[in-house]
Amino acid sequence: MIDLTLYGCHKNEPPPEGLISGRVTELQREQYTAVTEFGEVTAELKGTFLRDAVTRDDLPCVGDFVLLQYNTSGPSLIVTLLPRHSKFSRFDRSGHGYAHIKANREQIVAVNFDVVFILSSLNRDFNLKRIARYLTQAWQSGGQPVVVLTKADLAENNDSRLDAVREIAPGVPVHAVSAYTRFGLETLDEYLQPGKTVVFLGMSGVGKSSLLNALMGRDVMTVKGIREDDSRGRHTTTHRQLFMLPSGAMVIDTPGMRELGLFGADEGISAGFSDVEELFARCRFADCRHQTEPGCAVLAALEDGTLRRKRWEQYLAQRKENKYADDRTGYLTDKRTRNKSIALWSKEMKKNGGIRK
Repeated sequence: MIDLTLYGCHKNEPPPEGLISGRVTELQREQYTAVTEFGEVTAELKGTFLRDAVTRDDLPCVGDFVLLQYNTSGPSLIVTLLPRHSKFSRFDRSGHGYAHIKANREQIVAVNFDVVFILSSLNRDFNLKRIARYLTQAWQSGGQPVVVLTKADLAENNDSRLDAVREIAPGVPVHAVSAYTRFGLETLDEYLQPGKTVVFLGMSGVGKSSLLNALMGRDVMTVKGIREDDSRGRHTTTHRQLFMLPSGAMVIDTPGMRELGLFGADEGISAGFSDVEELFARCRFADCRHQTEPGCAVLAALEDGTLRRKRWEQYLAQRKENKYADDRTGYLTDKRTRNKSIALWSKEMKKNGGIRK
């Protein structure tokens, strides 16, 4: 029997009779793998999941705690999704997913983690704006953000880049590491404690697979090279998966994301740009738009240099993008609700021979 407490299970009440607890460790298309007291099992969603799901938020994701009907001769059935304590989402413009729920453009990347490792390489693909976007979503997720700058053995002037990241991420730990030389890996030990779950996030080519192999002490992921012209990588991880490290910590590895669309990130933006929003309370007028108003603390900070213009522009850009995603999602959800109401009305009319009772 597997001790499920090592995977964070049984934090909720014991499962009802006839069901077993599990944690989703892998998701490929619509096929799940879950670790249970009987070991790893393949699993499928019970029909009620698809029938009752309104958004993709209602479907299990890697890291989720679930209750299953155990089957010894085929796939087990996931019947209940237990409450989550953290969630990392992005705005998905592709709309991929189950046909009847894809109108909600939230794509859940990982759930039930304690720490978010935001991975960015120190080579030519180093990008502060991208790191800031990941930080916003990390703050929104409910996990502790940590910036891990990889490939320290391939870059020069690491100190200046670390300082630049610390400037846009006040209060967030920043570490430089090399999976190849193992430089700096010991600085990550404090986050990789038994029973803790860490999610790896970053673009393709930043070294997520190499770092995971180094922490596992063996090759569990294939490592592909990067393009020499722009230092960008090719997709190595193609699906989400949870790994148990020798330390007893768990890692959720995710596919590289070329684009991170902000989604429902109001709180994350406020947390990531707290230094900016603190200025608002100092403005003379409560409804200050921070454009031409007299007594504007933001304009004064921009003038004297205490607020960098680039940081202010990043704040405005993230607010604008997040509003678009929220407005778009609200519109699509309302549209789906209207279409569902029309479909139910039409079904009732046909059932009653064209006469609505």
